Amino acid sequence: MHITAIIPARYASTRLPAKALRLIAGKTLIQRVFEAVFDTNLFSKVIVATDHSDIFEHVKCFHDEVMMTSIHHPSGTDRIAECSKNINTDLIINVQGDEPFISKKPLHLLINTFKNENIHIASMMTFFDNEDDLINPNFVKVVCDKNFDALYFSRAIIPYSVTGFQINNSQVSPISNQNAPYYRHIGVYAYRPQMLKTFVALPQSNLEKIEKLEQLRLLENGYKIRMVLTDYKGIGIDTVDDLERAEKILQIKN
Repeated sequence: MHITAIIPARYASTRLPAKALRLIAGKTLIQRVFEAVFDTNLFSKVIVATDHSDIFEHVKCFHDEVMMTSIHHPSGTDRIAECSKNINTDLIINVQGDEPFISKKPLHLLINTFKNENIHIASMMTFFDNEDDLINPNFVKVVCDKNFDALYFSRAIIPYSVTGFQINNSQVSPISNQNAPYYRHIGVYAYRPQMLKTFVALPQSNLEKIEKLEQLRLLENGYKIRMVLTDYKGIGIDTVDDLERAEKILQIKN
């Protein structure tokens, strides 16, 4: 199977402008993400898709596969769709440009999901392990059916438990049912190429606009998203505090 990883890296991040070029332990965020993806050896091709010449020129210093894309894309999905138009591939993995600790194990699990020919898009989730993250609207929650296809994504706590929640074995669960842990969405997606084209051709949906979650566009139009459970927690870089936390983790690892 020919698998392509595309890393979208836009310049004008709302909370942390030019974050792709911010340094973490001596390397830029985008270089950290690229190296983490490239070092998995899972991909036939790894491409950085950006909207800014500074990021383009910087990536060119350590990798040839970088593409300039439109500055008008409303999402990273639209950016990778433009980037993938002329690529002959069986599978496209969208690795967010703010995930410097992505690793081989969760990506391998995600790719293996596509051994099932009926799956056309998949993403990752993990257990919530603390109350602070669960109540934080920046951490997206997901509930699934018995086949682990997503039923809904929300910034609110779902499922809602009238009896509250508790932590058992490092998992936050509703008190009424300890076998129903809360799942946190990890924003790494895998698409078959035709599904990606279908996705970006759909108009924005009502729930998507309300929650500011583009994956709801697919659910509102009747498409299934297979969720892959992983122990990868991820550290998305959105603030200066996130940069400092990532730097501390790298210092410990080294």
